[in-house]
Amino acid sequence: MTLDITLNSLYICVKNMDRAIKFYENFFEQPVFKKDKILSIFNIKGFRFCLFNNGEVNENVTWGDNCLPSFEVNDINKEIEKLKILDREIVFPLTKIRDNWVLEFKDTEGNDIEVYSKINNI
Repeated sequence: MTLDITLNSLYICVKNMDRAIKFYENFFEQPVFKKDKILSIFNIKGFRFCLFNNGEVNENVTWGDNCLPSFEVNDINKEIEKLKILDREIVFPLTKIRDNWVLEFKDTEGNDIEVYSKINNI
């Protein structure tokens, strides 16, 4: 028997659940699927993007940028405009990497998030 591995979710740590939910509801343009003070979940086309408030369970975390959620968008220019409206700092400028346009921004909780678009979608 072979081991069957499926990636169907990820979580990022947040410092303020309400602030993080508000930001990601605007970013994803959809309401949170399940809301809780410890773990809240967004359902993105069947993939669970979770917000974990580690402080509620006294778990220490090291904040950094070694694990980056990466979201594909169909229009990187529209996404840049949205990030301006949401007042988010772009920490890795729009850069061509292979056949993608890629950028990274800081969310409201200090996490680096990547957004990319195929070159033909710009």
